[in-house]
Amino acid sequence: MGNKKSGKHAAEQFKNATDDLRAFTKEIDSAALSTSAGNLAYDMALIKVTVAFEKLMLESLIVAINNDNVAFSKETGINFPKHITQAHCEYLITGGGYFDYSGRGGLLGEIKKFTGGKGHWLYDAVYKESHYHQLELLLALRNFAAHESPQAKKKLKEAIFCRTHNVKSWRGDQQREALFAKAYAPTSAGQWVRRQGRFKWLVDGLDALADELSAGAPR
Repeated sequence: MGNKKSGKHAAEQFKNATDDLRAFTKEIDSAALSTSAGNLAYDMALIKVTVAFEKLMLESLIVAINNDNVAFSKETGINFPKHITQAHCEYLITGGGYFDYSGRGGLLGEIKKFTGGKGHWLYDAVYKESHYHQLELLLALRNFAAHESPQAKKKLKEAIFCRTHNVKSWRGDQQREALFAKAYAPTSAGQWVRRQGRFKWLVDGLDALADELSAGAPR
């Protein structure tokens, strides 16, 4: 059997990455950069945060399957051996491609498929209500920073609105829908996240999630 990954080590590595990115953004803020250059630098920081988070999620899933693949065996109808190598676990998750998912809901769907969902240390930590807006915003910010499409901009506007009003949707309420129609949409992801301590709020929340994964992981 190949060397096992450690959920606790993955969480530690993620927090090292966020520490480096905090230091990076402090350098941005103290440098004599133009507004557009500063915004672009924060775009880069957001993309790097997302890369680190995706690695944390992938390695946590590998740990989960290595430790117990009963739920995934039930999901697929295939009886896997008790011990699966790290490389095989990663292939089961990615199919030989990238670890990809669509938003927080898509991530939870992937985790549920491999772990059985509620009651599992990984699923419960990611599902936790206190992390809802950080995850929604992380992925919306990253997509707008990377693509700058009208669709990505609308998704970011929705995530910002929901965080501001502490709701999960702007739909279904006339007053809320009217407010959303007039709501602010940033011109760039970096522009929004570099103000009012938002980058710190984002990575602090993700660090808290990493701590919960470290506490729950079997190794």
